Amino acid sequence: MERESIEHGQSSSSPLLVNPDGATGSGAAERQASSSSSPATPVLVLSTLVAVSGSYVFGSAVRFSSPAQSGIMDDLGLSLAEYSVFGSILTIGAMIGAVMSGKKADLIGRRGAMGFSRIFCIMGWLAILFSKVSWLLDLGRLSLGYGIGLLSYVVPIYIAEITPKNLRGAFTTVNQLMICCGVSVMYLVGTMISWRMLALIGTIPCLLELLGLFLILESPRWLAKIGRNEDCESALQHLRGMNVDITKEAAEIRRRLHVIRNIRKSLKLLSNSRILDLFQRAYAHSLIVGVGLMVLQQLGGVNAIAYYASAIFVSAGFSGSVGTRAMVIVQVPVTMLGVLLMDKLGRRPLLMVQRARYPILMFASIRSGTCLGCFLMGLSFLLRDFEMWKEFSPIMALIGILVFTGSFSLGMGRIPWVLMSEIFPINIKGLAGSVVTIVNWFGSWVVSYAFNFVLEWSSEGTFFIFSGVCGLTFLFVAKLVPETKGRTLEEIQAPNHNIQASTNQFSAKYDI
Repeated sequence: MERESIEHGQSSSSPLLVNPDGATGSGAAERQASSSSSPATPVLVLSTLVAVSGSYVFGSAVRFSSPAQSGIMDDLGLSLAEYSVFGSILTIGAMIGAVMSGKKADLIGRRGAMGFSRIFCIMGWLAILFSKVSWLLDLGRLSLGYGIGLLSYVVPIYIAEITPKNLRGAFTTVNQLMICCGVSVMYLVGTMISWRMLALIGTIPCLLELLGLFLILESPRWLAKIGRNEDCESALQHLRGMNVDITKEAAEIRRRLHVIRNIRKSLKLLSNSRILDLFQRAYAHSLIVGVGLMVLQQLGGVNAIAYYASAIFVSAGFSGSVGTRAMVIVQVPVTMLGVLLMDKLGRRPLLMVQRARYPILMFASIRSGTCLGCFLMGLSFLLRDFEMWKEFSPIMALIGILVFTGSFSLGMGRIPWVLMSEIFPINIKGLAGSVVTIVNWFGSWVVSYAFNFVLEWSSEGTFFIFSGVCGLTFLFVAKLVPETKGRTLEEIQAPNHNIQASTNQFSAKYDI
């Protein structure tokens, strides 16, 4: 049994991560096994549920503009250009929130940052609810965007930092599942009630999360980062279970933080990360992957379709209410399937079709599905313009959106956020997370604001462009995106071989 434990440890952990208490035999093997395969405790589940209630707010806020479009434009007399400002200004607020997200999460903690963001979300919903003029409507949307901009970074980071590696993928993707639930509720309820009542409903999960934050624990890794080692061990013990030996995991977190601090001292880096620190060669690959995935995610057209789904269906000659309900029917179960598959298949197979043993994912996953979906939508508009297959083109548009929505929910919708929470070392995680999130929201603003105007220029051309970007993502993932399944955050975040060599030197020097 001891030999099996040692062999398992060599294959799944860093060479530096030795047993801290030097124990051997069956007792050490049992502790090692428990460390690598920790259970989902009630405390861990509760902490995750409270965190992802913010993700529900994220989804409901982003998708509010789709079912509310006709009601707001009629009640407040907004033009298409004015409503495009309202729809896209959320992303401006989110960019502002993203600028502060990493530093805010590092300064006041992950839990504090989540509470801070909820206050702005509540103010945003109330401003929309009571708005009589367009400027107050836009101000509320801006405030709402600021709140979800903070959340878009801190929620996946918090979940990744509190979960064991065997559960991290599935638990982190619950973030996307709750975003999907927020989207679905807005689509379904929005077709039955007024936009003001829809805004009122949006405040409820914000209030619930504020109350729930008093019941959950702070991230053990953040506590270790600020020197609160006893609190770190206490939080880790409660998260893993009172009967689980957390000695190895706690030592692993402290060891990596200690090594990083010494490396930074040896390189004469400042204790606080600066923007130029991100452009060191050691972090180049992580930054390219993080930024690249976010750019490709947005330029693939997801928010254009989500923000204006009802209008797209109407333009294609299909019922807006029926179409959005069909989207919900596809999106929720597919996202739930993705949660189950994340830690079974890994990140890369869900982003791309790499091997023949995953043929079932060829249609429903990756960018092959999103590429096909956008192509079908473009083809639908092209046939309509040439007055060919008039009866079939609206059905083709519906099929295209459903294929796109299902494929995006299964792969590209959540995996970039999971990877973002895994690939950056903790010494630059706050700054890198802010940069990546800003890029994501800037791309979202560009697409959501320009979409209505580009659609008027060429409906089919718009979706053919989206289809091309989705195809390009396939190549990007194949060449650059790493697999992170089954690896601890410390193993993933070892920057490169040179830094690893420095790590070994410091480990020997400081006997760690």
